[in-house]
Amino acid sequence: MVYKINILKKIIVPLLITITCSAQAQQFGGNPPSIEWKQVNTPQARVIFPTGMDSIGSRVADIIQRMNVAVLPTIGYKQKQISILLQNQTTISNAYVGLAPFRSEFYLTPEQNSFEIGSLPWADQLAIHEFRHVQQYNNFDVGLSKVLHFVFGEGGQALGNDLAVPDWFFEGDAVFNETHVSGQGRGRLPYFFNGYRALWDANRNYSWMKLRNGSLVDYVPDWYPMGYMMVAYGREKYGDDFWRKVTHDAAAYKGLFYPMQRAIKKYSGQRFDQFTADGFNHFKQVYAADRPVWNKKKHLFSSQEYPVFATDSTVIYMKSTYDRLPQFTINTNGKETKISTRSLSLDNYFDYNNGKIVYPVLHPDIRWGYRDYSELQLLDIKTGRERRLTRHTKYFSPAFSKDGAEIVAVKVDPTGKNELQIVSATDGRLITAIPNTENLFYTYPKFYSDTRLVSAVRNTAGKMSLALIDIKTGNAKYLLPFSFQPIAFPAVHDDYIYFSATAGVNDRLFAVQASTGKLFAIDNSGLGKYQPTVAANKMAWVEFTAFGYQLKEEDSHPDQWTVLPDNKLPGALPDFNVASLERDSSTDLLPAIPAKPMPVTNYNKAYHLFNFHSLTPDFSDPNYTVTLEGENVLNTFQSRVLFNYNRDEGYKDFGFDAVYGALFPYLSAGFDYTLDRRANYQGINVYWNESDIHGGLQLPFNLSSGKQLTALSVSSSVHFAATSFQQQYQRILNQSYTYLNNTITFTNSIQQARKDIYPQFGQTLALNYKTAVSGLTATQFLALGRFYLPGIFANNSLIISAAHQQKGQENVINYSNDFPFSRGYTAENLHEMDKLGADYHFPIAYPDAGIANTVYFLRIRGNLFFDYTRGSYYYTKSILLKNNFRSAGAELYFDTKWFNQQPLTFGVRYSRLLDNDIFGGGGPNLIEVILPVSFF
Repeated sequence: MVYKINILKKIIVPLLITITCSAQAQQFGGNPPSIEWKQVNTPQARVIFPTGMDSIGSRVADIIQRMNVAVLPTIGYKQKQISILLQNQTTISNAYVGLAPFRSEFYLTPEQNSFEIGSLPWADQLAIHEFRHVQQYNNFDVGLSKVLHFVFGEGGQALGNDLAVPDWFFEGDAVFNETHVSGQGRGRLPYFFNGYRALWDANRNYSWMKLRNGSLVDYVPDWYPMGYMMVAYGREKYGDDFWRKVTHDAAAYKGLFYPMQRAIKKYSGQRFDQFTADGFNHFKQVYAADRPVWNKKKHLFSSQEYPVFATDSTVIYMKSTYDRLPQFTINTNGKETKISTRSLSLDNYFDYNNGKIVYPVLHPDIRWGYRDYSELQLLDIKTGRERRLTRHTKYFSPAFSKDGAEIVAVKVDPTGKNELQIVSATDGRLITAIPNTENLFYTYPKFYSDTRLVSAVRNTAGKMSLALIDIKTGNAKYLLPFSFQPIAFPAVHDDYIYFSATAGVNDRLFAVQASTGKLFAIDNSGLGKYQPTVAANKMAWVEFTAFGYQLKEEDSHPDQWTVLPDNKLPGALPDFNVASLERDSSTDLLPAIPAKPMPVTNYNKAYHLFNFHSLTPDFSDPNYTVTLEGENVLNTFQSRVLFNYNRDEGYKDFGFDAVYGALFPYLSAGFDYTLDRRANYQGINVYWNESDIHGGLQLPFNLSSGKQLTALSVSSSVHFAATSFQQQYQRILNQSYTYLNNTITFTNSIQQARKDIYPQFGQTLALNYKTAVSGLTATQFLALGRFYLPGIFANNSLIISAAHQQKGQENVINYSNDFPFSRGYTAENLHEMDKLGADYHFPIAYPDAGIANTVYFLRIRGNLFFDYTRGSYYYTKSILLKNNFRSAGAELYFDTKWFNQQPLTFGVRYSRLLDNDIFGGGGPNLIEVILPVSFF
């Protein structure tokens, strides 16, 4: 992972590089040392996995090996082996491929919602999607991107690729690949296009820049469906090699400015804006005959999900808005009342019975970042009180029995084993684990009766059906033929099982009568319909709109449903008029790849421990730094070699640092050597060199639970420092000493709503104590605290800050100064300093507008501040002086995106100094530009 630090500067420095490598959800030192690693090594990929995951590791390696050759002609023929880590300890469903370092990680817990990603076996899905990104990076190392790679390493290529090739192509091309080589893929799922279809149906004709950059006010789909539509249209109209030629020219910067747009025009003959309009129109035509009309007056995003009838007139659902955190809401005759804010969770799913709500909450491990849990939590809707029902479990999609005494949930083990378990709704005790003899993957189980469950299931080929499952034996009775049409959200009422399923270009509502096996179509129009719930005489569901999921209700009339012949879902997965999905020999390649074992060997945890990948410049006047960054594939060892030049003094600093994170404490060590330090001594410039050898440990704790995001870090390091002056001053000025640097940091906050600038409630506390233990006397104590409170209006934030720093009176040396001095003043490292501050942050406007596909303004916000610092310093050894340093002012911030994908916040600050700046300054009024100036 490439980390960047934003530094506030008083002057504008040349903004040479503003794009960084995309930060992925990596966890340094995230796996416990007890995990032993195996590998399957092929020319295309080194697949690394925990012991016991041999079959999945072999499957991933074999898919990549066979698919690689078949699809290379559409992206390019360059190949470089990548390391792929299979992570099985986390409950998160995700994956990434990244540069700096060049590696990939697959998070192996599958999604419950088959509409969202599809129903293919999860490891297969990740292999056919993520390895396309590997092929992209391998073939985008050309032209100017290759020059940047040569100079700055992998981080340089990432910079060049990010600026030239947009994220919509990276993901759209990968989605096309997954759709092309399989019988499913997101390019065949109506759910995937819901966002754009909803915008078109509501006549929300947003600009290209708004569609690219999103909004804090309006719903805007992400870049995946946009990318797929553009890629599919390009291949459909201009041939399968169209994007290979376009991206080669773009990554090489042929034309330099706007290289992607220039390349598209070169190979299509169309202006970029016309090309994108035609791409959208290709898919709009698919829905031309089915265009419902939504309420055009509605504007603000407000989503209602997973409705459950409490009575005929009362519905409970999850409500999400951009202003507030997701909350359980009860609606009685149209009047909404908040029940409780949802705890940290992976989705909005829940079930309800007799005054109780059960839902899965995300609970991270206290130390290991790749290990987390999905635990069941009960909420009493009358009192709002919650209690954790299970601990250290991996349960998904829980549902109550009819009497509310038991809960069924899907359990997914780190080994990949999947089963249904029934637990007590009183104490979480395991009652029974249901055998899974057919190796099904269960989703959204419900109690059908005291002896049977119903669940949407996936078989080993990724096809789906609806199954009645015997609780004692695990035997399944399939109510529908298996197909690639996704099925989800079953709901039971009397003898009927209601559910959502894909039928052609829409997701529809259906019902099966369990006693007869008859299949009924409940509706035949409108956008996607999901999450049905039924009361005695009413039925409700949600439909996706341009303003989120909207609750729909109507009287239930089974006599008006349409009986479907052969108990078969109508239609099939659509291709949305993209014939190029079936144009070459790699079409539907995945089913032809047999499951076979491949050679498995041990993976050495020390392999490529020093894996230097990027040369990172960081110019923050007067310091000009270049760092050689390193990180091993397992993400347990980070190393860096740096050189820094200080323009003020002219000194040169060489350093090496390393951190080992595979043990419970992080272990760190390093060395710094500084040449040609300079200072005035008795009217004469004297020069000296400095050295610092250090080592230490850090204990990072993740204490997050429920609604709180909490972290605690305790660290201590020992430094041996020495100075070596020029010869005539060595006897009187040379010194060596050892000191300890001890730090405790604590952070705690609630989650943030989309439009929140800062958390509505939160605290941060940092304590640092440095003390010499040999060679001389020197101490310094620093305490920092920030307290986050809600403002007067929604999404406003009041921040109260406090700080205290004190040095020992007999200090022989000065430690580094991290005290947050009052804004506007020349900061000095005084003997004792105390500070109180207040900030009030508030949004001003949401422009949702941009300039020339270069800069896009999401939000303009302001901040009013007041700082009060009281400083004490020794004028002579016996005279202690005290001064106030008060300032007040305002800041104006612009939250922007550059080049349609890179977020960047900058601003301007006006400070009014209420006291004299006795250490310098230019008067009582100061205007500063606030810029992030770190590169990469």
